[in-house]
Amino acid sequence: MAAVIRPFGTTLTGESVDAIRLQAGELTAVVLTLGAILQDLRLAGAPYSLTLGSDLLAAYAGPMAYCGAIVGPVANRIGGAAATIAGRDYRFAANEGPNLLHSGATGTHARVWSVIDATASEVTLRLTLADGLGGLPGVREITAVYALAGSSLTLTLSAATDAPTLMNLASHGYWTMDGRADIRGQRLRVAADRYLPVDAALLPTGEARAVAGVFDLRDGRSLDLTEGFDHNFCLSDAVRPLAFAADLTGESGVRMTLETTEPGLQVYDGRGLNTAPFPGHAGQPYGRCAGLALEPQRWPDAAAHPGFPPITLAPGQVYRQVTRFSFDRV
Repeated sequence: MAAVIRPFGTTLTGESVDAIRLQAGELTAVVLTLGAILQDLRLAGAPYSLTLGSDLLAAYAGPMAYCGAIVGPVANRIGGAAATIAGRDYRFAANEGPNLLHSGATGTHARVWSVIDATASEVTLRLTLADGLGGLPGVREITAVYALAGSSLTLTLSAATDAPTLMNLASHGYWTMDGRADIRGQRLRVAADRYLPVDAALLPTGEARAVAGVFDLRDGRSLDLTEGFDHNFCLSDAVRPLAFAADLTGESGVRMTLETTEPGLQVYDGRGLNTAPFPGHAGQPYGRCAGLALEPQRWPDAAAHPGFPPITLAPGQVYRQVTRFSFDRV
């Protein structure tokens, strides 16, 4: 059976964006060709979306630019908007003070992907980035596969290049297990014994510090919105087989369990969210801490820190990331 594909809108540059509806078991998902965005995810019996999203395409050209998107080719921050790749220095267009966040205006979140294949429960999207786009070398082919089965959503990201480059993709969904105005009271557990402290610009200092206080989430913490999370939690020192990374449990009893192959998990509490005037799924704009971003990825600003898991990608290599989101009730 084929997926249900419908027009979603037209970008400011005249490109058509489609919405692909997937269904299997207890889950229904909507994926947009813009940014390979997970626009909606529903669990049978829960009367709200588990991820933040909007029915208005204009929202994604504005304050919801990263909501649910695949961000890259280099997610997170590059300090000084500069990096050395294969012995050559590259500079990029800064978009957060002197630094680069989520690859800027030409990033994967802002581009329309092509549908390669779509069934009732799975869609494959592909994006080609031209050599030099965003300041990075190499013609880069990126593929995203969303697949539903039972009560799980599996996202597989892969990439290849024809020149040495940087690659660090991340799924930037904002999650809520209760569907309320904010994530207060939801319980977060992260299987990390270290995290990366950051400076005033939210760049890693280079230290991988043992978790303590609010950063020790190994036994779980009920969020009270004072935490100030925008940090990478160190799950491992290298890409690994699919393994437990985190879970988020709502006061409703709905729980999401996140497994990933990635060595890092960026946790962002959404304190900067304000989508006005664009409404979310419940008909109102999202505000501060409306959702929790849990972004599997390599460690941020890795090109500047030789001790971090590398984000270099060479011709002949294949970048691959697998993340599985599973849902149940407790």
